[in-house]
Parts: sequence; C-alpha cells; structure tokens
Amino acid sequence: MALKDLIATLAEALVDDPDAVEVEELESDDGCVIELKVAPEDIGKVIGKDGRTAQSMRVLLTAAATKEGRRAHLDILD
Repeated sequence: MALKDLIATLAEALVDDPDAVEVEELESDDGCVIELKVAPEDIGKVIGKDGRTAQSMRVLLTAAATKEGRRAHLDILD
C-alpha cells in the first residue's frame, strides 16, 4: 500500500466527511512529506486528544516508510 493511500484510508475512517479528505505526497530532500487536509469540523478528530491520534498516524506512516526503505513526515493542514 502506498504511503499516501495508508494515510487517506486512516483519515477517511476517522472523519464524518470522508469526501473532504485530501492527501498529497510531496518529495523533499529528507524523504517524502504527506500533507493531509480534512474538513474544518473534522480536524479535531484527526488530531485527537493531546495529539494522540495524529501521533499514532505518524507512527504507522514511519513504520510503513521504513519498510520501503524511505523516510516520511505527516503534515496536517488546516
């Protein structure tokens, strides 16, 4: 599964408006950056209490990227 697809699947499962989920994969010097954008009313669901949900998504992204021999970073845009 592509890193972009992993984050899209996770985010769509968490939010009330899955059609508003947008995920972009950008290449950088330090690996790739996954940008996640959701509806304004769903941003809290993606971040979670004390950022726990966002941190869990980052852990899964890092594990999947490491398995592919890559580095990845998740940015949640508002």
